[in-house]
Amino acid sequence: MNLSVLMKQFLLFLLLLLPVSLSAQKQYFLSTGDNSMDENDRPMIEVYLPQPELVNGCAVVLCPGGAMRWLSWESDVVKMASFLNEHGIAAVGLRYHLNKGGGQMPQGMQMPPMVDVTHPEQFPKADANPMHFAYGDSIIRLAAEDAKSAIRMVREHADEWHISTDKIGYLGFSAGGGVAIAATISADNNARPDFLCTNFGPSLMPVTVPQDAPPLLIMTRVDHPNVAAGLVSLFMEWKKAGANAELHMYGDGKGPYELMPQTGETTTETWSTQMIQWLKAKGFINRK
Repeated sequence: MNLSVLMKQFLLFLLLLLPVSLSAQKQYFLSTGDNSMDENDRPMIEVYLPQPELVNGCAVVLCPGGAMRWLSWESDVVKMASFLNEHGIAAVGLRYHLNKGGGQMPQGMQMPPMVDVTHPEQFPKADANPMHFAYGDSIIRLAAEDAKSAIRMVREHADEWHISTDKIGYLGFSAGGGVAIAATISADNNARPDFLCTNFGPSLMPVTVPQDAPPLLIMTRVDHPNVAAGLVSLFMEWKKAGANAELHMYGDGKGPYELMPQTGETTTETWSTQMIQWLKAKGFINRK
C-alpha cells in the first residue's frame, strides 16, 4: 500500500472521530400576521427530535438569550438540543422577534442602579426590566406571542413528533427567559406550557401569576446584579400565588451561563443535570 493511500485512510479515520453537528430535522415559520416581513426575520421554530428508542414524550421549547437583539443559537439551542435529545426529550428552538433598533429610548433615560440579590423588593411584581420604553416593550410582547405560537404548533404536531400534549414546556436563557415568562403569564389554555424553566432570565414585564400556573424552575448565580434579585422576586410571586416553584441560586462559577462540562470544579455547572432531575421528579420524563 503506497503512502498516498495510507494518508487518505488516516484522514478518513480522523474525520470519523469528529463530532457530528446536530441539525434541525424540521423547520416551520410561525404566523405573525405581518406578511411584509423579510423571510430571514420571520419567527420560526426548528425541531430536533431524539432517536426513536429514546423518546419519552417530553418536549422543550428553547428560547435563546441575546438581550432581545440577537439569538445565542449555537449555545442555547443547538448544543442544548443535543443534550436534551440524549435524554429522550424533543427540543424546539424558537427564533422570536428581536429589537432591530427601530425604536429609540426616550431622551434622557438612564440605566438604573444595579440591584443585588439582597433587595428583590426593588423589583415589584418581579419586573426586572431595567429600561421600559414603548418600542422595547412591544418587541417583548411580540416575542411572547411567538413563544405561544410555538407551544400551539408543538401540540398540533404532537402525534407526528411522538410528544405528549401534557409534557411541553419552556427553557429560556437570559432574555429568552423573559420571553418564556411573558408568554406563560399571558397564555390561554391551549398555549400555556406544562412547565417553565428559566436559566439566568428574569421577567421583563410585571408578573401576574395565572391560575393553574405551571411548575417553575429557576436557575441563576447569586452574584449577578439585577438578574438574581429579579429571579428571587419571580420565585416569591409564584409562591404567593400558591403555585409550585423551585429556585437554584448558585454561588460560584463565571462566564456564560450555558451547557457546561461536568468537571466538579463548580456547582453552577450542574444546572443541566439538576434540570433533568427536576423534570423526572415532576413526572415529565421517566425516572429510569
